[in-house]
Amino acid sequence: MKPLPTAPADRPWSWQRWLLFIGLTFTAHVGFILAFGDRQPVVRRKVVDAPALQFLTLRSEREQLEDPTLFALPHPNGFAGAAWLRRPQIDFAPFRWTESPRLLSLSVADLGATFQQRMAVNDSLQHQIEILPPPKLAELALPVLKVVPARPSNFSLGGELAQRQWLNAPADLPSWTATDLLTNSLVEVWVEANGQILSPTIMLPGSGLKEADQLAMKLARTAHFTPLIGRSTNLTHGALNFHWHTVPPTNAILTSP
Repeated sequence: MKPLPTAPADRPWSWQRWLLFIGLTFTAHVGFILAFGDRQPVVRRKVVDAPALQFLTLRSEREQLEDPTLFALPHPNGFAGAAWLRRPQIDFAPFRWTESPRLLSLSVADLGATFQQRMAVNDSLQHQIEILPPPKLAELALPVLKVVPARPSNFSLGGELAQRQWLNAPADLPSWTATDLLTNSLVEVWVEANGQILSPTIMLPGSGLKEADQLAMKLARTAHFTPLIGRSTNLTHGALNFHWHTVPPTNAILTSP
């Protein structure tokens, strides 16, 4: 028995067949447009009931009544409108001199004639000058200025330390040469019961001269005070206050800081 013949498989289209199909479709589409298309010109439609914008320079009476500042602030339509909000227009009229210049009728030679006539009439009058006695001046007592001699450099003890005696206190402190007056050098110290100094500290800003502050710190480190009998742990807090004497340099004026 012979087998039945099978249908041949569908083969894909060639590019010539595709081009023919696209050409026929495009031709048919153009033909429909030409056959059924409207060839009349496009007519512009009339605008009916279209919205329009209109700019207003003045507000209506209703809008003016809805203004919240109508009665609170000055308003051109209020009672103050005619008084000072609507100022009258004043035309400026500059002053112009229209009269022609006129020359003086008096000659230059007669300008001093009136003064000479007045002097000739009053020449015979005698003028008496009243001379008053010289005024009496009050005598002013000038104060007598006392020259106080400058004190040399010295020191003082402050705080609880004033109750103790500085055993090795310096006999003489030097004077310093400076253009400005020096302030005091204040050194804060703690003294043990045996009289030894603990942690001396110079108080800022100092005297204004570095050498004077260094000398004050040196004397404070080597200072020794009277011991406290019967107490071995108590510390005494105080300060060494050095009052420096300032000597102005040659050809210099000493001013206060």
